[in-house]
Amino acid sequence: MLMAAVAAGHAAKVFSSTHWFGIPIALLGAVFLAFGTIFQGRGVGAHGMRETSLRALVRRPVWLGGTTMLGAAVLLQLAALRFSPLMVVQPIGAAALVVTALVNARAANRPPGRRQAAAILLSVAGIATFVAVASTSAQDVEISDQHLRTILILLAVAVAAGLLVGARNRQHPSATLSTGAAGVLYGFVATLVKAVIGRLEQGDFAWLSLVGVAGLGVAVVVGARLVQKAHAGGSDELVVAGLTVVDPMTAVGLGIAVLGEADAAPPAAFAGFLAAGAAAVVGVWLLARAHGQDQPTVPGSRTRKG
Repeated sequence: MLMAAVAAGHAAKVFSSTHWFGIPIALLGAVFLAFGTIFQGRGVGAHGMRETSLRALVRRPVWLGGTTMLGAAVLLQLAALRFSPLMVVQPIGAAALVVTALVNARAANRPPGRRQAAAILLSVAGIATFVAVASTSAQDVEISDQHLRTILILLAVAVAAGLLVGARNRQHPSATLSTGAAGVLYGFVATLVKAVIGRLEQGDFAWLSLVGVAGLGVAVVVGARLVQKAHAGGSDELVVAGLTVVDPMTAVGLGIAVLGEADAAPPAAFAGFLAAGAAAVVGVWLLARAHGQDQPTVPGSRTRKG
């Protein structure tokens, strides 16, 4: 009873009338993310060949349409982050996993298998629980120079790791590794977006903020390249599942450890974060096993490297 009262008090503090706007906006962004990923995947696999060369992909209308939808998803995420804490907005992207699975099941004229459905439900349940816990404890914080410096140093390490993964994929393609690396980079993108928006609202958009914008751009480019590699070796559901779990877990981790969005959270909330996050990760792992994740989804298909 006491915990419920404390949680209610935190919720009242965190969610003003405008804070709630971020949730439906983030849900709409998840829908665009799902369809954008589906169309990008179809563009990569068009004409019976798994294409990863950007110069070839930009000549495929389906791929361009998917990229446009992903751009819309990014804009909606920016809007959501304007209203709500990073810890609340970012995990909502897991709804894209449900949309992707349902659309692909309808296209194939068959429902998801039991293992696939269980994996999806476990991932979504973990993320939903995480959002529910975060909504009672997360808070917006003032972004300092130290916050930005720390994020940028960690981002440099993540980008270097992403480039190593991309180089490794030329010899040993791995959809899981590519998706995971892209998810980490996109988690940094969301964190930097939140930080830059915060600096703008504080009237403190100095040179360090410009460095943050530049770092954000680098992370987007490297992450996008890794996503195309993931499409070439894995299913749409695997790519979306990886992005919608690794991305928010990275962003939430940065929100907690670097920005301090959970500094006001009670100890029980951290136990909830760990349990919900573990459930989501296990769900993605089960989904990868269900799909034979590192095998091309088109029998006999070839992958062009670029």
